[in-house]
Amino acid sequence: MKVRVRIKSKSIGEVLAELTDEYSPKTFNEVVKALPIEGVASIWGSEIYFPIPVFVDEENSFEVVEKGAIAYWPPGNSLCIFWGPTPASRHRDEIRPASPVNVVGRVLGDPEVFSKVRFREKIIIEKV
Repeated sequence: MKVRVRIKSKSIGEVLAELTDEYSPKTFNEVVKALPIEGVASIWGSEIYFPIPVFVDEENSFEVVEKGAIAYWPPGNSLCIFWGPTPASRHRDEIRPASPVNVVGRVLGDPEVFSKVRFREKIIIEKV
């Protein structure tokens, strides 16, 4: 199953993304049930993340993700959007979260737009 969403903030405007149950169906269902989601961005390398009202454990989690991945980080109950290396990455082409994440979607288009997001900027995710 796939659900198209819009990610909005002052610095990026609107970015389309797609949530999918392909990798982590339970996590996907909980994230979709929580929509619309509003959060305040934190930045960690080429990743933004923000707490969301979802509480699930690791589910088919990934230690390395692809550019544009949208994932849930269980230790922080946070949604993460990745576009490049993080402080945990072992080489410049690797995108490594702080700890394993449950992948729930991907950004449609160029995810590097998220490099414009500022610390503590409000992020809204809603169904299209």
